[in-house]
Amino acid sequence: MKIKFTKMEGIGNDYVYIDATKENIRLTPEQIQKLSDRNFGIGSDGVIFIRDSKSGEFQMDMYNSDGSSSEMCGNGVRCVGKFVYDHGLTKNKRPTIETGKGVLTLDLSTNPSDKVEMVSVDMGEPILKPALVPIKWDGEAPVIDQVLEVDGKKFHFTAVSMGNPHCVIYVDDADKFPVHEIGPKIENHPLFPKRVNVEFVSIKGKDHLYQRTWERGAGETLACGTGACAVMVASVLNGKTGKNVKIDLKGGTLQIEWKESGNIIMTGPAKEVFSGEVEI
Repeated sequence: MKIKFTKMEGIGNDYVYIDATKENIRLTPEQIQKLSDRNFGIGSDGVIFIRDSKSGEFQMDMYNSDGSSSEMCGNGVRCVGKFVYDHGLTKNKRPTIETGKGVLTLDLSTNPSDKVEMVSVDMGEPILKPALVPIKWDGEAPVIDQVLEVDGKKFHFTAVSMGNPHCVIYVDDADKFPVHEIGPKIENHPLFPKRVNVEFVSIKGKDHLYQRTWERGAGETLACGTGACAVMVASVLNGKTGKNVKIDLKGGTLQIEWKESGNIIMTGPAKEVFSGEVEI
């Protein structure tokens, strides 16, 4: 069958977007792997279906490039906001999107051509209770600056969920750190029953951080929005930054703020790369 798609990216975190609001399109993990393949497919960090929702205006149904389902993607949900507005599915500049973390509210900023350029997302409150992250850990206190051992090396980490699990580790120089060696070992560590996204973070200045992310089910990606939110939360909990932080990633920059309400606000760009039709 032929499927219409749109390739979009948020600071380099790219997905194949499929409008499933009019037709209930479902793909197998193998078909998702095929679409995501950067040599033989469209090439992406995964596939996101935009569906109708009973609890929001739209639902983001997200899959990693290995075909596994994922609860949430910060860069992905910003692009969902751009898609539904730019493609005429809504005229609302504050659409609500159902995700694995619940229903999120987006604020869309448009250019003079009425196309979305920047999106702010209310990501809700961070999840710190170990059983809900989830992490196999005794007690209910947040897991902050604890020790994780991999291949005989000890890493201090903080566990945060933004609807999906994150393990935040501070390193002297993230660019020189062996992310591709250590990342998959932590992703699949027995401590994390649903695997985990791993952020390797360097401090660049006051309220200014740099992160690389090894994403569960996708490998290293140019950016991770939920990861940036988790990094800011971990940085506050570890006394490294304030609650309004600029975070540089390989694909660009996000502004993350932890509001007095307890909610996390993520602001960054969303771009459409190209559209087409593919045989699957």
